[in-house]
Amino acid sequence: MQMQNKIVVVTGGGSGIGRALCHRFAQEGARGVVVADRNGNSARKVADEIAGLAIEVDVAVESQVLQLVEQSTDAFGSIDLFCSNAGISIDGGTEVPDADWQRIWQSNFMSHVYASRAVLPSMLARGHGYLLHTASAAGLLTQIGSAPYSVTKHAVVSLAEWLAITHFDSGIRVSCLCPQGVSTPMLDRVHGPIGDHLKATALTPEYVADAVVAGLADERFLILPHSQVATYFQHKANDYDRWLRGMRRLQGQMGSLI
Repeated sequence: MQMQNKIVVVTGGGSGIGRALCHRFAQEGARGVVVADRNGNSARKVADEIAGLAIEVDVAVESQVLQLVEQSTDAFGSIDLFCSNAGISIDGGTEVPDADWQRIWQSNFMSHVYASRAVLPSMLARGHGYLLHTASAAGLLTQIGSAPYSVTKHAVVSLAEWLAITHFDSGIRVSCLCPQGVSTPMLDRVHGPIGDHLKATALTPEYVADAVVAGLADERFLILPHSQVATYFQHKANDYDRWLRGMRRLQGQMGSLI
């Protein structure tokens, strides 16, 4: 996919990776960029910077996602690319309260389901469309200290795989973005040894956005701004038990947060 003259929606567009994506798509010549964010002020600031459209939305609520798609379509016409990028992080293991598990499930996973439901019918009718799902390296590997984040990001990768297989012959393309640490407000809230580990190799959101544009141009399923993630993923597939031993050693070196 080339971005020239395309209509793009980016959730979580008010900051971090989402903000960088909005700017990069505008630079690439997108005809309309919708900056969707739960923080309406942040969305409006970014939209003003790129002459886009700001829409305040909580992606964990399906009715609001449907409204987002309707407003975007009314403003610009058919959506070419929908970027499900918004997400949250919660530390802990199975002891995390049900309410928090449900909150992260809705925000990190069901939001992708809601977006796909909302945009796929028109994309399928036209015979083309693109879905970009922001997961995480944690969705291919794991996140030490955060079962909710790991589980929901694995679910995003699984959904993206299914969509890529099921709808390819109908003209739908799907990419799954799986970065490791990125210098965003979310990473700023990760403290201790795990935060230090992720920040040591953190990329800028702008670097990630560049990787996304290149990945979309190649219609690559996995977009991995951190090239080492592909190696880790291969090690996991080649010898799962060895990979688990290595992760346990890494957890021990960091000090377990679980």
